[in-house]
Amino acid sequence: MPHESAIIVGAGPIGLACAISAKRRGIDPLVIDAGALANSIVRYPINMMFFTTPERLEIGGHPLVCAGAKATREEALKYYRGVARAEGIRVQTYTKLITAHEVETRLGKAGISWDKLVLATGYFDQPNRLGVPGEDLPHVHHYFDEGHFSYGRDAVVIGGKNSAVEAALQLFRAGARTTIIYRGTTWPKSVKYWLRPDLENRIKAGEITARLGTHVAAITPSEVRVHGLGGEEAIRAERVYPLIGFHPDLGLFDRIGIKYDRETGRPQIDANTLETSVAGVHVAGSVTAGNKISEIFIENGRFDGEKIFGSAAERAQAQNLYQGIRRETGE
Repeated sequence: MPHESAIIVGAGPIGLACAISAKRRGIDPLVIDAGALANSIVRYPINMMFFTTPERLEIGGHPLVCAGAKATREEALKYYRGVARAEGIRVQTYTKLITAHEVETRLGKAGISWDKLVLATGYFDQPNRLGVPGEDLPHVHHYFDEGHFSYGRDAVVIGGKNSAVEAALQLFRAGARTTIIYRGTTWPKSVKYWLRPDLENRIKAGEITARLGTHVAAITPSEVRVHGLGGEEAIRAERVYPLIGFHPDLGLFDRIGIKYDRETGRPQIDANTLETSVAGVHVAGSVTAGNKISEIFIENGRFDGEKIFGSAAERAQAQNLYQGIRRETGE
C-alpha cells in the first residue's frame, strides 16, 4: 500500500464526512473499513426507519431525499453510496486496521504509512456480550435482522432499551412467540415515547411475554435459562437476540498506543483538533466519547472532520454547530 497523506478508518457517515472535509482542502484521503460502506447502517434491521430527520443525516451539503418524513435504512445506504461517488472518495472496504501501520484484507496483511490517521470506527462492530454459556450458538444473534425469520417460532429478546423493544415488537408482529428479558425492574426512561406504550399494551394483552428483574444464566440449543424475581426458569427459544448495546474497540487504542481512561474508555484528545496522545492520530465520531456511545451520533459527529482538517476559524464554526445540535436535541 503506498504512502497516504491521510487515512480515515471507518467508511460510515462520519468517516465519509471527514473525507469530504479533507478533499475540500486539497487532501485526497483513503477511507478504509473492515466491512462494507456504511457498515453500521448495513447491520440495522432491514425495515428500520431513522428517528432523526433527513437534514441531520446529511454530509457535505448533499440533500438526502426520501419518500417519507424520515429516511429508511435503504434510503440512507443509497444516499451514502451516492455521496461517496459524487465526491470521488477513495474507499477500500473489507480492510481492517490492525495496528497504526498494518492492515488486513482477505489476501493477508500489508503495511501502511500516512501523514495523518483518523479513527472514525464507531462502536457497532463491538456488541456487548452476556458472558454466559451458549452465547455463541448458531441461533443466537447479537444483531437484529428481521422478524420474518421467526414466524411461528419461539423468539427471545434480551435487553430493555430501544433496539430490544423494537425487535420484540417486530417479532410479535411477524408471528413469533416472543419473550423479552430485561435485568431492570422497570423499562428505561430512554425508551422512545411511542414504543413504550406499544410494548406495555402487548404485554398486558398477553401477546408478548416479559421477564423483568431477570438475568440470563445460560443459553442451550432449545432454551434460555434465567433467574429472576420468580426464581429459576427455562424459556423455550429457537432464536435468541441479545441486544444489550455496543462498545468501542479499545483494543485498537492499545495497539496504536493511544492513552485513554480505563474506566470510561474516553481517549485523551485535544478538544480543538481531536488529535490523540499519538502524534498524527485523530479520532472522530462516537469513539471520542468512549463507552458513552449515546453522546455522539451522525447528527453531531458529522462536524468532526472540520476540526481535524480545518483552520482555527473553521474548527470554531464546527464546534458552534455541534453545540447547536446538542441544545436542540436536549443532549
